[in-house]
Amino acid sequence: MKNLTVIVPVYNEELFLEQSLDRLLALEKDFKILIVDDCSSDNSPNIAQQYAKEYEYITFIKKNNNGGKGSVLKEAFKHVNTDFLVIHDADLEYFPQDLLIMYKNMDKNSFVLGSRFIGNIKRENIYLRTYIANKVMSYFFSIVFLKKVTDIATCYKMFPSNVIQSQTIKERGFSIEIEIAAKLIKSKLNYSEVPIKYSGRTYDEGKKIKFSDGILYLVNTIKYRF
Repeated sequence: MKNLTVIVPVYNEELFLEQSLDRLLALEKDFKILIVDDCSSDNSPNIAQQYAKEYEYITFIKKNNNGGKGSVLKEAFKHVNTDFLVIHDADLEYFPQDLLIMYKNMDKNSFVLGSRFIGNIKRENIYLRTYIANKVMSYFFSIVFLKKVTDIATCYKMFPSNVIQSQTIKERGFSIEIEIAAKLIKSKLNYSEVPIKYSGRTYDEGKKIKFSDGILYLVNTIKYRF
């Protein structure tokens, strides 16, 4: 997996970041890890810096201003020098073991989407409104793009790095997920969906997509289709 970079976007994740990175390291694979901090106000940068000092295949970048998830990924894409990349949120909701399965389905002419809504896998804390919202957004995206996607909001998207690096990234917030998915679909590469595990944070613990983000998802689905 030495031709894969795992991007870890971070914003005020001091309670979860260490365990999240340890989960990646536990895979004992030779992929690169790129941590990009969105100007956190907690101890996240210090934790990330310590890991970068200890492991030569971990790189840490700290942005000078807070710009949202899209701005973090835009910065990260500039520094990826492997054939493939995947995004791994630092909030412990996703399980890195699934990356191994996704990677087996990868080649330079395809991309892989991790889906929390297919397969006979036990998932935890998928709240009803989150489930309904994601189903609506995924169904709408599938209709607009004429391609079936069951989990449009998943961060587990693995794809050839040059597909995104060759394009201009516009979104700064959570709508980056729609922009990436749209550009991958429009690239006309083959794609597959892989069932993944999931354990959602409570609303008190984590940053959940708001109603306004859902509306933007729908608007941007149209925007990036044409």
